[in-house]
Amino acid sequence: MPKITQLSQLDLNQTYSYADYLTWRFDEAVELIKGKIMLMSPAPNVKHQRVSMNLSRPLSNFFNHKKCQVFAAPFDVRLYDRKKSILANQDIHTVVQPDLCVICDEQKLDETGCNGAPDWIIEILSKGNSKREMTIKYDLYQESGVIEYWLVYPEQQAIHQFVLDEKGCYQLKHMYADGIATPYLFPELAVDLAEVFETWTEE
Repeated sequence: MPKITQLSQLDLNQTYSYADYLTWRFDEAVELIKGKIMLMSPAPNVKHQRVSMNLSRPLSNFFNHKKCQVFAAPFDVRLYDRKKSILANQDIHTVVQPDLCVICDEQKLDETGCNGAPDWIIEILSKGNSKREMTIKYDLYQESGVIEYWLVYPEQQAIHQFVLDEKGCYQLKHMYADGIATPYLFPELAVDLAEVFETWTEE
């Protein structure tokens, strides 16, 4: 098999697996959605990065020395129907890189990332990725069994919290626009929206 060093060597209409994904050595950042290559947006803007860092801080502090672990992009998460057991690389056709995710089952972690659904995923919207996060990934995360999913809106300074119900479907649990956001899975964790959406101005 020829070494893949440029995205142009691939057929974007073909279906690929995670085993294929591991052999690619090009600079472009991509995700694999049900076997199809999806180009990721250019590097996140400053506001996106600030929100990501401001969210990472309380999560890192809270999960320090706990069983559950928090990871930030770039970090490969392999997804498939939650009814299936852990799959081999050649049988996996979806690989995403959430902005933040929390994983409590250590057996899902290996040297290359997470094999299976994280317990909690946070995606931060931007102009280039909003459709993907709001539609494609919403369905993927629901199908694969991500229990809690947060969509973060930097421009509106808001967070929408989705939680799987007993039928395995997402329900909008809360829309946070100010005050404290509390994860359904970790009610002891208080996320202060004023700190998440804090901005800096030059003195």
